[in-house]
Amino acid sequence: MPAQWLAVRAHLLEHRHALAVKAAAEYPDVPKVAGTPLLTAAHWTPAQPVPLHDLTLELKQANEFRLTAGGLPEGFRSYSEAMAALAAPAVFENRPTYRLLGFTGRHLTFGIGSYFDGIDVGEACAHEYAARELGHADAMPLRAAVGDPCDPSRRPVNVAISTLTIRHDRATGAATFFLHWRDPRKVGHAGGLYQVLPVGVFQAATDPVNDFSLWRCMVREFAEELLGAPEEYAGPVDYDGWPFARRLAEARVWYLGTGVDPLTFATDVLTVAVFDATLFDELFGDLVAHNDEGRVLAGLGFTAENVERFVHDEPTQAAGAALLALAWQHRETLLVSA
Repeated sequence: MPAQWLAVRAHLLEHRHALAVKAAAEYPDVPKVAGTPLLTAAHWTPAQPVPLHDLTLELKQANEFRLTAGGLPEGFRSYSEAMAALAAPAVFENRPTYRLLGFTGRHLTFGIGSYFDGIDVGEACAHEYAARELGHADAMPLRAAVGDPCDPSRRPVNVAISTLTIRHDRATGAATFFLHWRDPRKVGHAGGLYQVLPVGVFQAATDPVNDFSLWRCMVREFAEELLGAPEEYAGPVDYDGWPFARRLAEARVWYLGTGVDPLTFATDVLTVAVFDATLFDELFGDLVAHNDEGRVLAGLGFTAENVERFVHDEPTQAAGAALLALAWQHRETLLVSA
């Protein structure tokens, strides 16, 4: 049994992008974001970019529930437990998260969840899909139990904040963007795919109340993924007293939508941060080439050719492809306002 489970897991890792594209067909009646496989609800994606500070958040008590995966190797009670023992990536820790409970208008409601909640449902559903593709199963009971992937009442929903970082030179009009190749040896989700950066699960650094902010989570991810700063913090983060955080706030930051990966049900809040070229160079002059999760690509021209390439031709995570497509659609708003 472990041998077959590992074979399916290997197939999933090798063909994750193709499987995600194909899995979108399982949801013919669910809207897709900007012609990509990313699933969405009608009220999740605004017609125009919305300033990030216009979103409001609420933290409340969450009811606990679990969906149990089948097809696990003998002796394992959950997919995360099997992964930890048989196929753990370098970064694999069950940290507390903010779990999405509801989304109305521009108001998001969260409770407290855990990282492995998403693994136990999302990666298990992806594994189930890969097993069916290999002929090892006829049905996908866990995926059926989830039902509508855009309904947060049907499963534990961890949210990642995916940010497209754009350097804009107002003098010349040139803009560049930055991507991340996620190393499958290092990450538990979306290994082998390109993604925008920074991207981080919405979770607290140390204090669930102090850190309960999309922007504050993004600040930490900018420091970690673009500059290689450590993820560990000795105590509550003083965002107001952190010079990097204060300067970072000079960027123009927009919300473009929210979507769900059709294979893993990973749910991403899609944002864009546009930096004046001088500010970007001051903040990220020491931009890393590698970080704890993979390789950082050098700045790419924000052009139709490059957007088309990473939206349609390269193995880009659904959320990243959708975000690039939306940003290109709204480029005049995003760049003129910068």
